[in-house]
Amino acid sequence: MKKSVQEYQRQFARFFGADRAFVFWKGRVALYALLRSLNIGDGDEVILPGYTCVMNVNPIKYVGARPIYVDIEPETFNMNVSLLEEKITDNTRVIIAQHTYGYPCEMDTIMNIAHSRGISVIEDCCLALGSRYKGRMVGTFGLAGYFSSQWNKPYTTGLGGVAITSDAKLAERIESLRADEMCPPSGREVFMLSAQLMIYRLLIYPRTTALAQRLFRYLASKGAVVGSSSAGEYEPVKADDFFKGFSAAQARSGLRRLKKIDHNIAHRLSVALRYDRLLEDKGFKGRNYDGGMMRPVMVRYPLRIEEKAKALEQAARAGIELGSWFECPLHPIETPLASYDYEIGMCPEAEKAGREAVNLPLHPRADEEAVRKSVDFITGFTQAG
Repeated sequence: MKKSVQEYQRQFARFFGADRAFVFWKGRVALYALLRSLNIGDGDEVILPGYTCVMNVNPIKYVGARPIYVDIEPETFNMNVSLLEEKITDNTRVIIAQHTYGYPCEMDTIMNIAHSRGISVIEDCCLALGSRYKGRMVGTFGLAGYFSSQWNKPYTTGLGGVAITSDAKLAERIESLRADEMCPPSGREVFMLSAQLMIYRLLIYPRTTALAQRLFRYLASKGAVVGSSSAGEYEPVKADDFFKGFSAAQARSGLRRLKKIDHNIAHRLSVALRYDRLLEDKGFKGRNYDGGMMRPVMVRYPLRIEEKAKALEQAARAGIELGSWFECPLHPIETPLASYDYEIGMCPEAEKAGREAVNLPLHPRADEEAVRKSVDFITGFTQAG
């Protein structure tokens, strides 16, 4: 293993106060490694919110387990913990606590329920790097946590995933699994990803994001760039090279990002408060959260509007960076829900959120001008009740 990869793992673990960190090609690969290392398989059930990305569900299906969906509560888009116990059966092995948009889950309730039933908790921190619940960073409550550094995450290494744990036995099993089965990324993949990172640093700003995303999706469909997802990942069939490792190029990028992580977090906290105030001035309801219990470091600033499709279409033309995820209970909208054991009506609050939720930029390139333009634009639509 390259020294830069080892150093990135050490520094990432140190940031969270965890004993070990393990890096992978993507965040979903980190979840797969955790499930495999916990011996999750046929007949087992894994509980997660019915408002997530389908790439989060694929690893569950890959190991032969069954995903069990819990509806969300509307304010934070997180799992409604009052519905959790009724979803638990004798086959439940894992609860995935997804900290949606950066809002921390109600970890006390989740951990108490899990402990009383002998169930492992894995925290999905892909959207919540640096968020805190009762003063403690998310990712450190459960048996393990996992993170993503894909293009639209709290910081990017192009692609990338990390799993953290302080459980010695689990760490040993992850290490063994990586040694036995993990394959390296190809030289072509590493070269293309490095080039894409360079372009990203030079060209991607709020006003150019919509155009860049359309171009990127087109090039990814033609195999001209390394995409975050492939067409084959929209069915639960694992590719031969899915269990892939982390490159030195990603590690070097990650080490640079970790040096700036405090500034990144401070910026997101500040800009989220700015959105709160500007939206309120325009008559829009902003975030509603308990600032004493949680400190959300948001990846994006979510809000609900009635004319979602119209807003997305106009935003692209106006050079406004407006996000659409999650578009449905298992984002994206093209997901064949039946293939993932989801039936319409299972999670009505999540389905409603998919029709209404959009999100505004919080990343370090979202400056005061971009924030004001975003607010002026989005308040031209009707806020959903």
